[in-house]
Amino acid sequence: MARWLGIDHGSKRIGVAVGDASVAIATPVTVLDGASFDEAAEQILRISDEHGASGIVVGWPLNMDDTEGPQGKTARQFALNLAERTALDVRLWDERLSSFQADQALAGAFTRKQKKARQDAIAAAVILQDFLSAGGPQGAPRPSEVTD
Repeated sequence: MARWLGIDHGSKRIGVAVGDASVAIATPVTVLDGASFDEAAEQILRISDEHGASGIVVGWPLNMDDTEGPQGKTARQFALNLAERTALDVRLWDERLSSFQADQALAGAFTRKQKKARQDAIAAAVILQDFLSAGGPQGAPRPSEVTD
């Protein structure tokens, strides 16, 4: 049973989800403070241990024309740093429209402030769900495999 963590990386907040590849279901877990890489990495590794994850998939915000903009480079560098810090299999996954899907999932259910607190974890679950539904790591590059 392969478990994966999904990460929606942002400079202010980092959404975290967990999922099981055997049933291809992802569940939001938490939102972390994104200000310090070291603190976020420690918390991600702790969550990974708690859930027995064998891999981490980081949302990779590509532009609609498939190019990598500044946010994409930042997310890829975050994934690369995470891969260097752990023995887990770290992959990148195209996260286009994941925040939009998270907004749609939360529409009408919460106040704006409540939505903001949950949106990043929901977006992480959307990224992870898409990754798992597509078959997992086979179609997802490792951050070290992507060149500028």
